[in-house]
Amino acid sequence: MGDRLAAELAAIDAVGQAALIRSGEVTAVEVLEAAIARIEAIDPHINAVVTRVDDAARADAAASAGMKGPLAGVPFLLKDLGSTLGGVRQTSGSRALRDHVPTADGELVRRYRQAGLVVLGKTSTPEFGNHSTTEPTLFGPTRNPWALDRTAGGSSGGSAAAVAAGMVPAAHGGDGAGSIRIPASCCGLVGLKPSRGRNSRAPAGDFGASFAVEHVVSRTVRDSAAFLDATAGPAPGDPFPIPRPARPFLAEVGVDPGRLRIGWTARPAVDTLVDEACSDAVRAAAELLSSLGHHVEEAAPTFDPEALVDAMGTVWAAGNAASARSVSGILGREPRLDEFEPTTWELVEYGRALTALDLLGAYDALAAAARAIGPFFERYDAWLTPTLAKVPLPLGVLNASYGGALAWWRFDLSFNPWCPIVNITGQPAISLPLTTSPTGLPVGVMVTGRFADEATLFRLAGQLEAVRPWADRRPAVHAGNAAASMPPPARIDTSGAPARRGT
Repeated sequence: MGDRLAAELAAIDAVGQAALIRSGEVTAVEVLEAAIARIEAIDPHINAVVTRVDDAARADAAASAGMKGPLAGVPFLLKDLGSTLGGVRQTSGSRALRDHVPTADGELVRRYRQAGLVVLGKTSTPEFGNHSTTEPTLFGPTRNPWALDRTAGGSSGGSAAAVAAGMVPAAHGGDGAGSIRIPASCCGLVGLKPSRGRNSRAPAGDFGASFAVEHVVSRTVRDSAAFLDATAGPAPGDPFPIPRPARPFLAEVGVDPGRLRIGWTARPAVDTLVDEACSDAVRAAAELLSSLGHHVEEAAPTFDPEALVDAMGTVWAAGNAASARSVSGILGREPRLDEFEPTTWELVEYGRALTALDLLGAYDALAAAARAIGPFFERYDAWLTPTLAKVPLPLGVLNASYGGALAWWRFDLSFNPWCPIVNITGQPAISLPLTTSPTGLPVGVMVTGRFADEATLFRLAGQLEAVRPWADRRPAVHAGNAAASMPPPARIDTSGAPARRGT
């Protein structure tokens, strides 16, 4: 496989790569080998890919010949948390699960395979998806391709770093409190959190399904739409019914969104300072939208911000207690102190001390917040905010202990105050890489839409992408850059980590 072809493909999105395969200009096997070559060259710099399944991917690429779907033959990476890949380990970023191998594909992975995607590995995640950074003790930190000393975000940080660096055009992620949108903002990507119930979480349990959804991080809006077309729809028994779209989401990209009524704000509901680069980004986006003919004014929904802090923190801690119980079932014993990270133990212990009434009270508070937010979207078609309150922070900050479960959660909200709001309400929201900070770090802006109306978001995002394109922006570490222009590979502590190749 020539270096030139590998570099050329690094600049082409998933829909474009699939079109090349369908036309016969390249084969799926050639495209896969180019992706493998890029991973070999780039991953030592950023530490994003934690498990490789090259041989299985080669077989799948060969078998994809003749498939006609919009994504057939495209190489793809799965997050090491969420929907499972049968026969391949899934650690969820935890030392306790370093040898755990699920036996069957999850429903989402089954749909990815049905679309002809070629899975060639798994990407790093913080333990149980807990942090807004991807620095698991098991594998060491994933580094941001834009600045190797900065976070790539979390919890889908491995996926975002891999896509930003040009290894693959898109990669799987999950979003329980911003875990697709946070790394999309940190790494300069498109990150959509779909509406609750749009993608099935089968066969997973539904404790966290009211908040968590799965989708992808991508470089283009059309890729995000094409992936959602490939996976959207309920599985039998899903608990959250959702209206089907009027037409494919990919068909919405490029359609004039019409004149929308958009509220915007740079002020978060929780008390935190917002970096000037983030507030400037949303103001510039508001001005741009106004120049495109939309009605734009400063406005935000009102609700009790303590729902974000105490109630969501309570539910998150209970989820960690449930994860610890699942680990016990997998291991056949209680996890040892050295098998969970300190912040995980804080959450587990807090969760174990909760009562059923505590959890019911938290859900009531979250439902009240969702109902308070709802009327805002009767007045406005969309809500524009910064994705994050800060530019990507240095490594070692977001995964530290701050004195307890809720203290850690409060600190995390100082970085990520907007994303969790729509995990509470179930609405769709998309982070777009419209600008960079004065120091060259990506800064995302987020557009939140009405429940089940991803179509409007895709139209609006497509309009913004057309007038403020970002495809020509590349991080310092990218497969399309000359090797001589990239910084040396990062020194990453993976002591105690299992082998990273194969199952």
